[in-house]
Amino acid sequence: MATDRAADGDRTPLVGRAAELERLEGLLDGSTRADHGPAVVDLTGDAGIGKSRLVHELCVRAERRGSTVLRGRATEYERHIPFQPFTDAFTDLDPVALATFPAAAEVAPVLGATPRLADRFSLHRATAALLAHVGASPTVLVLDDMHWADAASLELLDHLVRHPVRAPVLLVVARRARQTPAPLAAALARGADTGAVRRIELGPLRERESVEGLAPDLPRTEAAELFAASEGNPLYLLTLLHAHREGAPLSRLSTTGLGALLLDELTPLTPAQLRVTEVVAALGAHATASMLGPVTGREDAELADDLAALVRRDLLRTGPDGRLALRHPVLRSLVHESIAPWLRTRIHGLAAAELTRVGAPVAERAHHAERSLSGWDPSTAAVLIEAAEQAVHTAPASCAHWLDVVLRHLPHTLEHAPRRQTLTLTRARALGACGQLRESRDLLHTLIALPDRTGAARHGSDTADGFDTADGSGVRTAAVVLCAVMERHLGRYSEAVALLRRELHRSPGPSPADAVALGLELGSSAPHDTSYPTVRADVARTLSTARDLGDEAGEACALAVAALGEAYEGDMAAAGGYAHQAGALVDSLPDDDLTGLCEPLARLGWAEAFLERFADAERHADRGLAIARRSGQLYLLPHLLLCKAHIRIQVCRLPSAVELSEEAEDIARGIGSEELLAFVLGTKAHALIAACPPGDPRPLAMAEAAVAAAGLGGNWWASIAWCMLGYAALVGGDPDRARDALLHAGGPGLHGLQPSMRPLFLEILVTAAVATGDHDAADAWAERARKEAEQLDLPIQRASALRSAAHIPLGQGDPNAAAELFAGAAAESARSGATFWEAYSLLLGAPVLATAPTDPRRGAAAWHRGQRLAAAGGAQMLTGLAELIQPEVTRAAEAPGRGLATLTAREREVAELVAQGLTSPAIAERLSLSHRTVETHLSRVYRKTGVSSRAALATLLTRRPDARFPPP
Repeated sequence: MATDRAADGDRTPLVGRAAELERLEGLLDGSTRADHGPAVVDLTGDAGIGKSRLVHELCVRAERRGSTVLRGRATEYERHIPFQPFTDAFTDLDPVALATFPAAAEVAPVLGATPRLADRFSLHRATAALLAHVGASPTVLVLDDMHWADAASLELLDHLVRHPVRAPVLLVVARRARQTPAPLAAALARGADTGAVRRIELGPLRERESVEGLAPDLPRTEAAELFAASEGNPLYLLTLLHAHREGAPLSRLSTTGLGALLLDELTPLTPAQLRVTEVVAALGAHATASMLGPVTGREDAELADDLAALVRRDLLRTGPDGRLALRHPVLRSLVHESIAPWLRTRIHGLAAAELTRVGAPVAERAHHAERSLSGWDPSTAAVLIEAAEQAVHTAPASCAHWLDVVLRHLPHTLEHAPRRQTLTLTRARALGACGQLRESRDLLHTLIALPDRTGAARHGSDTADGFDTADGSGVRTAAVVLCAVMERHLGRYSEAVALLRRELHRSPGPSPADAVALGLELGSSAPHDTSYPTVRADVARTLSTARDLGDEAGEACALAVAALGEAYEGDMAAAGGYAHQAGALVDSLPDDDLTGLCEPLARLGWAEAFLERFADAERHADRGLAIARRSGQLYLLPHLLLCKAHIRIQVCRLPSAVELSEEAEDIARGIGSEELLAFVLGTKAHALIAACPPGDPRPLAMAEAAVAAAGLGGNWWASIAWCMLGYAALVGGDPDRARDALLHAGGPGLHGLQPSMRPLFLEILVTAAVATGDHDAADAWAERARKEAEQLDLPIQRASALRSAAHIPLGQGDPNAAAELFAGAAAESARSGATFWEAYSLLLGAPVLATAPTDPRRGAAAWHRGQRLAAAGGAQMLTGLAELIQPEVTRAAEAPGRGLATLTAREREVAELVAQGLTSPAIAERLSLSHRTVETHLSRVYRKTGVSSRAALATLLTRRPDARFPPP
């Protein structure tokens, strides 16, 4: 569907916008540079102020330069057709460019084709990839009147603002500021703050430019009077000028509003011409000559005469694709609202019938079907339900809207009760998917309160779309489970638990299958906010019930819940057993049986990640992601993506970890859960800390955003956010803030820190204490880290405890002991494949190893391996550390050789005899020296070479034979 471009004002001279046009041309130039300049232009102004006219001129000039121009427009009365302005713009795509785009099927919804079953966030990324593909040559994408855009378009635009296309693409967004939806205004404001968006605000025209440009034929006093009445609005001024030239006196025009003047233009029309104008206003983007005939019931020849007359009056304009539109959206709005309601209903009904006849997309038919409803009509409802079904994954707000229309007209009779319940459940799910969590929860509570006339629930019914379940089977249990999910997303864990326990204990009790579904959701409240021990017995009962039923999927779910619960609590033996059973069962089941297991797959992946079984964890997370995307379970995607991101951080694949966390952030923001967003931003901060060079402000800013999203919460996700703030502060050089953040996260006794990762968090406290000179605190935290790591018996946690312990001998002047602890930490990290922590341990230990007397070459070797691992994994934090310590390592490694060169002849003799294994008395006898003199020479040798023992001196001389007898 393409919106007509005839109303773009191309017949009107461009007056008084030279400065704004110059800025736009500058941005157009910038978009072709290597850095592409600002990616988005935010063009704002009141209705009629000239936004569309200015954009038209920009498009003309861009085309003259050889740029590709794609132009779309949102419209006032089609706000629930998904991706309408993008679909409109992409009708201008070169078919060759589209044919050569490898992921064309992925962007079907924005191209106006029947959408494939995919999540909308994948669609956003695919659309950005399409723009990058098209933008191989300079491209301008204009989206006009975006204050009227549908929710799916606004979400896609938000993605493009936050993730600018890496190609010479200039995105121009034109809108009325005062009518702009809050999400769009916020997205553009954030972009302006980051420099990705350049705002241009159009104000009133100046009098001289307006009069000279638009009314050169009028006496100056008359033109000035009309300008004053227009208040500098060019549409208003042009309408006043038109009325004046038609004979309206100045005295009336100076007090007549724009709306009245525009409607006055309709007065001379014949009834037939007026009817055509009304039909065009109602049809909107479907106003074509071929559509007008069936809707008006008139012959083409009759219509042609009226259309010609309306075009001559400049009431209608014809676009290059043959579509008709009223001269300006303001005029369309006035005409549309003046149509008698019964006539509007009839026009839309005829339009829906004609679109059905020609096979138009269901979303376009649904728009007219909705507006034709005046009572219950099953055939019209079927169109709306079909449109909702197609939009459920890519445009859930439109899905929820169309189902609401059906439900408002569906009779409240016993016959329709099952369908009402099913459609209500589906609508609640769609509301939750598009971020309307409270509305979804309230609707679900209403549904739960209805009398239960349904049969036993099917396991996994909470993940079905519900469009094919007309008998309402399983709706109540699915509603309770989904309501608990909404409560969790809202941070209301106690309410979720209470709801589930009440349902489990209601009379008559739930069926065994229902009990499994409810018990699994109850177990899922841990460890986010509920302590796992408080639901351990419930999970055990759920596991037993599932096994009794022979429900392998339910059994796998319960095992995964138990595995994560025990892993979080630090009982790694129990967690490992549950994870092994769950993994074996999941691996034996086909994907079709796992549709309801996406959340358990996420839990299993996290449990395996905490157990440091990274390959298994990523394999199960990948499988969960594939199933969740196919089945539209979007709220589970962040958990699966973050599991992968966590793994990629450990194994030092930092660019992909950042990308995964950014995708999870997109989805979390779309869902609208602050709880989930806090966890996402905390994980993203962790990835950025490792991925960014020292001094980069982004990790700390991201960690602060995570803490802000967590609010006053004290759950797992809030704790992680505060820990990441501490980590970022420590890396950023603020140990005091790091200590305070960790103490806040842990609370009394630090019991709020995740037990299975507590040694890593304690390491932050140890490092902060050492940096602030609080050695007693460092000793205490390091000792606790050792005990915690021994209990967990995990390589990464042991490595962390070893690094913490290394600070103690280092502060006591025992570099040898510290060097061995750092080396041990690197070895432990390598055992689990935790390349990031291996590199970190090597680089921390390199300067100490380089000064160790036994083999200073170990320091250089540790530095080289650590730097190589860090560079390969994109860990700029560690490559920055490597660059910082390189001179120290080099000096330390070279120091012994330089010391040998400074020895006197007698000192060299003593050193050589020490290397041969002679004792001090034997050396004294050999050289005819006193024992005291030999010891004096030996102490000087130690000081000059930097070694502290006979063995180290012997090793040095053996390793560097070329330095044993340096020239004098």
